[in-house]
Amino acid sequence: MMKMSKRALRMQKHQARQKDGGLNLVSLMDVFTILVFFLLISSSTVQQLPSTKDIKLPTSTASKLPEETLVIMVTNKDILVQGRRIADTSQVLAAQEDTIGDLADELKFQSRKVRLTAQDRSKGMAVTIMGDEKISYALLRKILATCRQANYTRIAFAASQTSKRKA
Repeated sequence: MMKMSKRALRMQKHQARQKDGGLNLVSLMDVFTILVFFLLISSSTVQQLPSTKDIKLPTSTASKLPEETLVIMVTNKDILVQGRRIADTSQVLAAQEDTIGDLADELKFQSRKVRLTAQDRSKGMAVTIMGDEKISYALLRKILATCRQANYTRIAFAASQTSKRKA
């Protein structure tokens, strides 16, 4: 048998030490635990409506939580569906039509994205209107007529919830 040099022995020991590397699962488990707690906390059961500074919602004392639906926001300047600008309120009010064409197109597009049974579609689809408490009735009437025409007949109005007063 051939005698190995000191350098060869050192290299052999160095390579043997390098082979013992492994994966440290403790830190990986810590990261996943933190991630799970974060996801549990952030996914609450309360529905959060989109917030905007342009809208001051009316107040309500209803105790029933709203269901998650399509949201139409009406500001002093714009009509938005799911946060996307659809129409200018001044142009809508100036128009002679009873319905809003761009809003009707968007509602039909949104209804194609939702999977409902034929029975649910016959009942009408749900929409939440989030409008400033001072929007004009003429504008609101046009929005309601457009929703009705697009088969969005279960209409809810967003409001800020206040505590019930005891008499």
